[in-house]
Amino acid sequence: MSDRALTERAGHVLVATLNRPETRNALNPELIDELSAILRSADADPAVRAIVLTGAGTVFCAGMDLKAFARGGGKFDGLVWFFREGIGTPVIAALNGSALGGGFELALACDLVVAAEDAELGIAEVKRGLFAAGGGTTLADRVPLAVALEMGLTGDLITAAQARQVGLVNRAVPADRVREEALALAARIAANGPLGVAMTKKLIRERRWAEPEEVQSVFRSQDAAEGARAFAERRPPAWTGR
Repeated sequence: MSDRALTERAGHVLVATLNRPETRNALNPELIDELSAILRSADADPAVRAIVLTGAGTVFCAGMDLKAFARGGGKFDGLVWFFREGIGTPVIAALNGSALGGGFELALACDLVVAAEDAELGIAEVKRGLFAAGGGTTLADRVPLAVALEMGLTGDLITAAQARQVGLVNRAVPADRVREEALALAARIAANGPLGVAMTKKLIRERRWAEPEEVQSVFRSQDAAEGARAFAERRPPAWTGR
């Protein structure tokens, strides 16, 4: 790994930072591949119960690195799996600044979004003769059709406050509080039983009831028994993820 993407731990929370501030954290093939590896590794680590994804500098991510794209060479599809499938571990996008094009789609692929009040968000690919191939075309699953079409067809940006109103953003806070708010939200998630959290995320994302075997896999787990004991003994539970 280079320093294009940085990681640090805060208890059971992994913080991943896009670190190309000189390009407004634009996604080139190298950064995409590094972030992909970080997400896969974190999802495979039982000690990581939540992930915060943020950017260095004053912009979260300006989207695809158009200069790298124009030069040709390299593949830009290394995060398609994350956009399409996601991971079991909850991911919070901490938008320290604007999220544009592929950067906005990266935020959409996360589960929760904390955004700086002055951040601008949107899929502006049509302004460059492209389209939002990283999941932006599924925007109508998240907002009213008219809103999705206006954002997609005009390429115009909306503010974090507007995004909050239509449900794209969970929190809109001053820029200097974004990281703190995202970490606090991640810590609240990480304090819960990891099996229950993972199943809850899966079922809500898939918009369905649990199958009997899915219920049993959680309700008969060691963590379920530990949760009941901890409640009875009036103490914090000690989760094992089993």
